[in-house]
Amino acid sequence: MEASAGLVAGSHNRNELVVIRRDGESGPKPLRQLSGQICQICGDDVGLTVDGDLFVACNECAFPICRTCYEYERREGNQVCPQCKTRFKRLRGCPRVPGDDEEDDVDDLEHEFEWGDNHDSQYIAEAMLNGHMGHGRHGDINAVQVVHPVLQVPLLTNGEMIDDIPPEQHALVPSFMGGGVKRIHPLPFPDHNLPVHPRSMDPSKDLAAYGYGSIAWKERMEIWKQKQEKLHMNRNNGGDKGWDNNDDESDLPLMDEARQPLSRKMPIPSSKINPYRMIILIRLVVAGFFFHYRITNPAKDAYPLWLISVICEIWFAISWILDQFPKWLPIERETYLDRLSLRYEKEGQPSQLASIDIFVSTVDPMKEPPLITANTVLSILAVDYPVEKVSCYVSDDGAAMLTFEALSETSEFAKKWVPFCKKFSIEPRAPEWYFQQKIDYLKDKVHPSFVKERRAMKREYEEFKVRINALVAKAQKVPEEGWTMQDGTLWPGNNVRDHPGMIQVFLGQSGGHDIDGNELPRLVYVSREKRPGFNHHKKAGAMNALVRVSAVLTNAPYLLNVDCDHYFNNSKAVREAMCFMMDPLVGKQVCYVQFPQRFDGIDRHDRYANRNVVFFDINMKGLDGIQGPIYVGTGCAFRRQSLYGIDAPKKKKPPNRTCNCWPNWCCCCCCCTGSRKKKATKAKQENKKTSFKNAENGTPASALEGIEGGIKANGTDKQNLTSEQKLEKKFGQSPVFVASTLLENGGMPKGATPASLLKEAIHVIGCGYEDKTDWGKEIGWIYGSVTEDILTGFKMHCHGWRSIYCVPSRPAFKGSAPLNLSDRLHQVLRWALGSVEIFLSKHCPLWYGYGGGLKWLERMSYINATIYPWTSIPLLAYCTLPAVCLLTGKFITPELSNVASLWFLSLFICIFATGILEMRWSGVGIDDWWRNEQFWVIGGVSAHLFAVFQGLLKVLAGIDTNFTVTSKAGDDEDFSELYTFKWTTLLIPPTTLLIVNFIGVVAGVSNAINNGYESWGPLFGKLFFSFWVIVHLYPFLKGLVGRQNRTPTIVIVWSILLASIFSLLWVRIDPFLPKSDGPLLEECGLDCN
Repeated sequence: MEASAGLVAGSHNRNELVVIRRDGESGPKPLRQLSGQICQICGDDVGLTVDGDLFVACNECAFPICRTCYEYERREGNQVCPQCKTRFKRLRGCPRVPGDDEEDDVDDLEHEFEWGDNHDSQYIAEAMLNGHMGHGRHGDINAVQVVHPVLQVPLLTNGEMIDDIPPEQHALVPSFMGGGVKRIHPLPFPDHNLPVHPRSMDPSKDLAAYGYGSIAWKERMEIWKQKQEKLHMNRNNGGDKGWDNNDDESDLPLMDEARQPLSRKMPIPSSKINPYRMIILIRLVVAGFFFHYRITNPAKDAYPLWLISVICEIWFAISWILDQFPKWLPIERETYLDRLSLRYEKEGQPSQLASIDIFVSTVDPMKEPPLITANTVLSILAVDYPVEKVSCYVSDDGAAMLTFEALSETSEFAKKWVPFCKKFSIEPRAPEWYFQQKIDYLKDKVHPSFVKERRAMKREYEEFKVRINALVAKAQKVPEEGWTMQDGTLWPGNNVRDHPGMIQVFLGQSGGHDIDGNELPRLVYVSREKRPGFNHHKKAGAMNALVRVSAVLTNAPYLLNVDCDHYFNNSKAVREAMCFMMDPLVGKQVCYVQFPQRFDGIDRHDRYANRNVVFFDINMKGLDGIQGPIYVGTGCAFRRQSLYGIDAPKKKKPPNRTCNCWPNWCCCCCCCTGSRKKKATKAKQENKKTSFKNAENGTPASALEGIEGGIKANGTDKQNLTSEQKLEKKFGQSPVFVASTLLENGGMPKGATPASLLKEAIHVIGCGYEDKTDWGKEIGWIYGSVTEDILTGFKMHCHGWRSIYCVPSRPAFKGSAPLNLSDRLHQVLRWALGSVEIFLSKHCPLWYGYGGGLKWLERMSYINATIYPWTSIPLLAYCTLPAVCLLTGKFITPELSNVASLWFLSLFICIFATGILEMRWSGVGIDDWWRNEQFWVIGGVSAHLFAVFQGLLKVLAGIDTNFTVTSKAGDDEDFSELYTFKWTTLLIPPTTLLIVNFIGVVAGVSNAINNGYESWGPLFGKLFFSFWVIVHLYPFLKGLVGRQNRTPTIVIVWSILLASIFSLLWVRIDPFLPKSDGPLLEECGLDCN
């Protein structure tokens, strides 16, 4: 992947592919001109040898053939040059084939036998890639070459007879190093349970030639045995007390530490969690008695009000149960970064940490400022992780040249910023927020040049900001002919809705070095193709395009996605995720690691609950104790294979424990023959069902097994072609991408060249690539909802995967949140609309995913996440009841008895006790808990209500309704957005509720004053009910009014209008007149006659 190759743009459907140079020295060129000679068989670049020279397959005529076709011709063809018909000789780095034994001039023992269990999937992937590299690009589309590799145990004699010894009688030396089983502790003695993998040996050769039996090998084995025996003796003698400081034994504690788990669960202390569980059960019992009283004692004089209130209360109880019980098993987790380094980063050896591809998504640079995106990218490039293992992909779904140019400036500034961050270990590594910190930046800094270099870097960043601001200012006015690049070429994305796919590698394996000469992580700009008439599926479609293009270019086994405004606040966040992903005990079952969202720039009081502390610190920890947290859309590290719709690997059950006091023959005699037959038959049926299920799912792993099985069974072309067609139908018509899905541990097939990979990358981001495939249905981010995050995580959990909730001491990511009321409500509206869409779709948790791997408590949490918007209807009715009761003089309950008062009081006490104990075990403050309760009411009667009706119109009637926001005021002071008033239709329901309840309070108090002392008793219950609504809507009222020292004009108009209404009502009702049906007649005591 060359960083200087330029912007690659094209469309697979239109057969267009050009390269636009950034330096302007040349115009558009075909992609083929970027490389050297072209292979005359497949059309790819010939490539270079292991020594860096041009690859020459035939030394007689130099016929241009790439290494892939050369090896395929030697392995499967007639082994001769197509031009001069001379037999190909084995070149350095190529495996032997039959007929090479007489060639003694080539000495390449290290590449002679490239076989092994770990390379089977790699070999098959390369075979598929080689067989289809030219498919749809050159020649006839029907002329498909299919390679069928023959998988067998390799013999070092190539299957030939030596000294009259047949191949099946060659020596087999057991290898204990390839069992694929990682143990936490070293074994001081041989373990007979480890699988023995045969390694074929030639008996005519000395064992020392293979590393066995030599003096050096014997010495290493003796030293290893001595260390293991000492380690075993020390464990038996009581831990680490007997360790000496000798050089021979200094690494033993490190070895033991490196084999320890990389993370551990920390359950909530029983003194905190047990009272919490007890009060939940007590509240459940009290609620039962409460509803028994409410249903059996209706208010006869206000039956409609009573019926509405009971229905609302039952719905609230169901909603509380769905929200409460998934929090029954909360846990916390702790990671050990030092153990991760000891295990995978050994001194003097290359890092064994897994590679990771990091995704950043952006759409409109006017709404998502390029400077914010640049800071996010800079924090990714400076992450504390091996640079060769990190690749950053930026998705520009708006095809904006402003984003492209800003990313170009960012890549240049990164060459100065990244070495500065790593040299002084600064946090955070986003320059905007680092230089804004109001802390002592000299703390723990001992380098004498730090102050000087920091001042210079701050000046460099300020100049960088000026350049970005200049680009933003220039982009305000679009030229009539559209944007033009430096070489005079029109920008391919001038038409946002109709443009080709674009890829630019800013930092790559060449050209991506900082000012100190160190390599930088890869930085790739991606803008997928868009054409009229195609459904591009917004963010979910953009993320799926990134999954495919990253699989073609780098194919890291792990992914991490962040929004453009969420920067890396903790440079070790990737290592935190790897403590779970690469843990040998739990890593294989983990589909993603979710980090909590933390935010900058929120006011101290957090008036509109932007931090979502209750959700991230209570609900998510509760889900982590079941099957894992839900996916929230950003700050999440994925296992790539889990995005391909693959079922989670099943846990191996421990062997059954049997009594050792009876002889084996006795146990065998006691077993019934009939039961054995039944068990065997049942096992066969289960295996048959499992294989059928895997075949239906079409997973890469099962397809790989199908390929192997077909080859071993009869070797027919039909079965292999069918398996490959299934993969292409599932993943799309890209052989490179399909081949990458077979590589569970990532990596690239060896036969691909950068030029061919860039062509495939343009292909997989085409607008029609996903047609008639499983993308968005079973693979990648799932379509069908604006909240694709919940749906994607739900599908993974249904496949049996589990997720992890990682909460580092230093927040991993930080982002920005909407401050003013209107923007916050529109954010909540989008989330609620997505939940309604899921509820009305086939993926609703109420009926989807049964029989899979989803646990029932996890299902309850997903049900709650999809039905919570529907709570807005009973909540709106319940908040209107107090005003109706005050205006009519009636109430939702009859006169309370002593027993009824006891149940009411007990329920209120249980509600408060649940909240207090919840805050106690989670550490959430009472202010955050109360803000969450308030905004639950505010959002419920506004955004959630509109989401329900908008979702019904969209799903049932196909009408997509959008609520626009218009800014009415602003300010340049700190937190000015907090006081910005933006009128929107979402403000109508809560405003109406406030006015109605205020009117009800005034009318109720006036009525009580008029009717005397006896009417005050029933009034208190109604006033408490009404004040409960007003107090919960108080933040909304404060946001509606604005600043305390400045009242908006609209509030004055509303006040005058309401005052007029109150005056007219007062005159009409005239409450000071005595309320009687006729004249009051009394005897005066006088005799008028």
